[in-house]
Amino acid sequence: MVTSWLVPTGETRAASGDTPSASRIYRNVVAKDGFPTIEATTLHELFQNSVAKYSGEKLLGWRPIDAATGKAGPYEWLTYGEVNEKVQAIASGLAGLGVKAGDRVGVYGVNCCEWMMTMQACNRMSYECVPLYDTLGENAVEFIVNHSEAVVTVLDGRKLGSLAGAIKGINTAQFKNVVYWGQEDAAAVQVLTAAGVSVMSFEALAQAGAAKPVAAVAPKPDDYCTIMYTSGTTGDPKGVLLKHSAVVATVASLISFLKEVAGEAIGVGDSLLSYLPLAHIFDRTAEEMFIALGGSIGYWQGNVNTLVDDIGALKPSIFIGVPRVFDRIYNRVTDQINEAGGVKKLLFNWGFARKLFYIKKGLEQDKAAPFFDKLVFSKVKQRLGGNVKLIVSGGAPLAPHVEEFLKVAMCAPVVQGYGLTETCAASCIAVPDSWAMHTTNGPCTPCTELRLESVPEMNYDALNEAEPAGEVLLRGPQLFSGYYKQPEKTREVLDADGWFHTGDIGTITKEGGLKIVDRKKNIFKLSQGEYIAVEKLEAIYKKSPSVEQVWVYGNSFKSVLVAVVVPKDDAIKAWAAANGKSGSVAELCKDPAAEAWLLAELQATGKENKTKGFEAIKGVLLEPEQFSVDNDCLTPTFKFKRPQLQKRYQAKIDALYDKLEAEEHAKAKAPKGAKA
Repeated sequence: MVTSWLVPTGETRAASGDTPSASRIYRNVVAKDGFPTIEATTLHELFQNSVAKYSGEKLLGWRPIDAATGKAGPYEWLTYGEVNEKVQAIASGLAGLGVKAGDRVGVYGVNCCEWMMTMQACNRMSYECVPLYDTLGENAVEFIVNHSEAVVTVLDGRKLGSLAGAIKGINTAQFKNVVYWGQEDAAAVQVLTAAGVSVMSFEALAQAGAAKPVAAVAPKPDDYCTIMYTSGTTGDPKGVLLKHSAVVATVASLISFLKEVAGEAIGVGDSLLSYLPLAHIFDRTAEEMFIALGGSIGYWQGNVNTLVDDIGALKPSIFIGVPRVFDRIYNRVTDQINEAGGVKKLLFNWGFARKLFYIKKGLEQDKAAPFFDKLVFSKVKQRLGGNVKLIVSGGAPLAPHVEEFLKVAMCAPVVQGYGLTETCAASCIAVPDSWAMHTTNGPCTPCTELRLESVPEMNYDALNEAEPAGEVLLRGPQLFSGYYKQPEKTREVLDADGWFHTGDIGTITKEGGLKIVDRKKNIFKLSQGEYIAVEKLEAIYKKSPSVEQVWVYGNSFKSVLVAVVVPKDDAIKAWAAANGKSGSVAELCKDPAAEAWLLAELQATGKENKTKGFEAIKGVLLEPEQFSVDNDCLTPTFKFKRPQLQKRYQAKIDALYDKLEAEEHAKAKAPKGAKA
C-alpha cells in the first residue's frame, strides 16, 4: 500500500534573508523515474492514430431537436472515420480561404461537433486555435481577435450578432473571413459584409474543401496548438501559449493517472459529456484524452435547463464538473429528502451515516454499504446516468460537506483536481477511494513536478516536516510557453529554471495530498472558477459618492461577493432625512433599508464602471467606525489588513451569506411566476 503518493526529489536550504528561499520538490510516486509518454507527439498525430485504430467506432455525438415538439431525440453519432473526412474537408476549406500554417483561427460558440472538428482542422494544418468566450467581458471579442491577429473566426450562428457588434473595433485588414454553423443572422451578416468581411456557412466551407482537398501541413511538437485567453487578474485577458507537446504531455499524464493511480480502464464504449466550455483547458484536455483512448464524446444541447436530460441520454463514463454543478446536485437531492420526510428521510440518513463510517475506515465506496447502494443511493446515482466510473471536480475547491455527500451518495469515486490554464489544468488530482485525500487536490499528476517554496513573511515553511507549506510552483512538459506579446507578464511568473509561480499557498499532507490554503497576493477564485482582483474592485466601488471605505470579501466556496462598507456620514444622514429616518450614524447603519440603499449605490457604481457580472456586490454590512491603524484594520501605510478584517467580521459575513443563500434557495424553489 502506498504511504505517500509524493516523493521528494530535492530541496534548497537558504540561509536567513537569502533568496531564493527554502523549498522542496516533489514528483508523483508512479513517475519518480521519468514522465510517462504516449505514441503521439502532436495533437494531429494523436487524432490520426486514433482514426487508424478506431475508424468505425463512435466519436462525436449530438441530439437532434424535433422541429414540431422542440424536444431532443437520442444521441446520433459520427464515427472516427467520418469525423476524419469532415476534418479534412474543413481544413481544406480554410486553406482555400488563404489561411496559412501559423495563422490564428478563432472559434466562438457552445461546445458541439463543429467546435471539435474545427479544432482538429487547425491541428491538421498547423493553425493556432483561439477560443473565444463571453465571460471575459463585453470587449473581449474585439480584444482577442485583434491581439491574436486572427484571420478567420468559425462560430455559432447565434454569436454573429456579438461579432457584428465588435467589428468596428476589429482590424479588418487582418481579419477577413467568418464561417458560421447553425442559423444565419441576416442583419449581423449584413453588418459584417459591409465592414469588408466575407461570411459563409460551415456546410459551404466543407463542400468547398471537399471539392479541392489539400494535404495536411503536419505540425511539430514545439508548434503552438492554441492561444487560450484567460481573465487572469487585472487588465486585459492574457493569451496563454500552449504547444502541441504540452497538451499531448497532459493527455499522457491523465492516461497514466487513470491506469496507475485510479485503476480505471477507459476506452471504446466509454463516453464523456461535453458541457464545460471547450474554450477552457479543463474540458479541452479531457476530450483529447478520450480521443486518444478511443472513447466517444457526446455534446450537450447548450442549455443548462436540459443538462440533466442530456446526462440521462448519454450515461457518461466519466463526469467532470465544477463546484457550482455539484452544489446544485447536493441541494436538489437534500431538498427532496427533506420534503419526503418520514421513513424515506430516516432510511437515507441511516444509510448515509453507515456508508460514510466505513468509507472513513478505508473501504472503497462500492464495498462500504452495498445494501444501501441498491436500496437508497442507486436512485441518486442515476442523476449522472448510472454508468459513471469516476467523478472529477475542478476549477475551484468543493465545499467539504458537498464532497462528502458525493462520495457517499453518487456510487462512484469522487476526486478533486487543481491546475491552471498555464499548466493545462491537470496539475494535481486526488487518489480515488482514499479518505486521506478528502478535501485535498491530491498529488501532482505524473507529468508534473511540484515545488513548495517558503514564504517567510507569511510564516509558511516548505521544510517543516510536520506540515510543509509554501507557494506552489509547477514544472514539467505540460507547462505553457509564456503569454502572447507579454514578455514582462511571462517573466513575472515563469522563472529561468522553468518553474511556474502560481501565487497559491499550499500544504502537503503526509499521504501526499496538496491543499490550497492561501494566496500570496490578494487574488482569489469564486466557486464557479472566476478570478477576483479584489483591490481593483475596491478602487471601483470607492468611487461611489456615498462610500467612505469599502472592503470586498469573497472566497472559493462562495459564488458571490459581499462587502463591509463605511458610509460617508453626510450621505447616510441625507438618505435618512429623505426617507423619514432618524438616529445616529451607528443606529442608521443597523437599518436594513440603509443596507439596501447602499447596496443599490454600489451596484450602480459597478455598472457605470463596466464590472463583470461575477464582480457585482450582492450583500453589504454597514460599519459606522472607519477602518484605521488604531483598530488594527489598516497598516501604517493605510493598506487593508485583510486577515484582521476577516477575523473582525467573519461571524457577520457568515450570517450574511446564509441569508443570501436562503433567499436564492427560496427563489429557486418557488413556482415559475410566483414570488419567493
